[in-house]
Amino acid sequence: MDKSKTTFKTVDLVYIALGAVIIAICSWIYIPTVVPFTMQTFAVFAVLSVLGGKRGTMAVIVYLIIGAIGVPVFAEFTSGIGIILGNTGGYMVGFIFIGLIYGLAVKAFGKKLWVEIIAFVIGIFVCYAFGTAWFMVVYAREFGAVGLMTALGWCVFPFVIPDLVKLALALVLARRVPTLRE
Repeated sequence: MDKSKTTFKTVDLVYIALGAVIIAICSWIYIPTVVPFTMQTFAVFAVLSVLGGKRGTMAVIVYLIIGAIGVPVFAEFTSGIGIILGNTGGYMVGFIFIGLIYGLAVKAFGKKLWVEIIAFVIGIFVCYAFGTAWFMVVYAREFGAVGLMTALGWCVFPFVIPDLVKLALALVLARRVPTLRE
């Protein structure tokens, strides 16, 4: 049997599904704004920290897929490909980058607290960059061009401190759960 191939066991699939459910439940906890304040990012950080990079990233992808096909797992119990292709969808797609960066960092340097913190901070800023670029393109198609500072003011600056708090909370709580990473 070739060990170099990536395979998922039944237990991995269950963990991935549970991770996607946790992200969905946390996305329903929200305060509506242009980009809703949700607990999605908390769940992404916690799921990645508990499940590890590979399974955690797969949980994010499953969450996005089930939302895209119509299961109401996004903020405000919404769903559909239109949400992902909408002006804030880039931030949700950006969660995949958080998972990839986290997985690579932990694989390279080990699952140490400082590695997780740096990986998540880099990941969230990559998510912000990707999401903001996406927002500006989609917003321009619908309403006209928007400046970078305006987009950052609407979509990033109000979320930096809350996301860092969610990151800290997720790491504290994830440390209390037995590690289920691959």
